[in-house]
Amino acid sequence: FDVVVDAAGAWTPDTLHVIPDAAKHLSDVLSGTDTRLIVVGGAGSLFVNKEHTVALEDTPDFPDAYKPVSAAHGEALAHLRTLSDVKWTYISPAADFQAEGERIGSYELAGEEFTTNADGQSFISYADFAIAVVDEAESAKHVGERISVYAK
Repeated sequence: FDVVVDAAGAWTPDTLHVIPDAAKHLSDVLSGTDTRLIVVGGAGSLFVNKEHTVALEDTPDFPDAYKPVSAAHGEALAHLRTLSDVKWTYISPAADFQAEGERIGSYELAGEEFTTNADGQSFISYADFAIAVVDEAESAKHVGERISVYAK
C-alpha cells in the first residue's frame, strides 16, 4: 500500500491519548519507508495570525469543551513535525466539522492559518473532507506539511 490514513478519534479524558498515540505508533511503523501517512487532525491548532503565534484554541471564543481534544491533536502534530524519516501530511478540517453535513462535492485548501469562506464561515462536511483526504492520498502534494480544508 502507498498510504495509511490515521483517523483515530476520541473525546473522553481516558481515551484522548489514542489520538497522539496512534500518530506516534503509525509513524514508528512507517519510519524509513515510502508509505505515506495522512493524519486527520483538528482545527484548534490552526493559526489565527500571520505571525503564527496564536492558535484558534488560544482565542477567547474557543469552547472549553473542545480544548482537551484540540490539545491531543496538537500533540500528534507536534510529534509529526519532529520527523524527517516519515512521509506525513496532517489535514485539519474546518472548525465546524459536520458529520451529517451535505456533500457539496468540492472544498478549498488552505495552509496553517484558520481560513473562512466568503461568508466568514468555517465548515466542511465529513463527505467533502473525505474527498480532500483521497485527493491528497492520490497527489502527495503536501508531504511534510499541515494543510486545512473548508467549504466555499
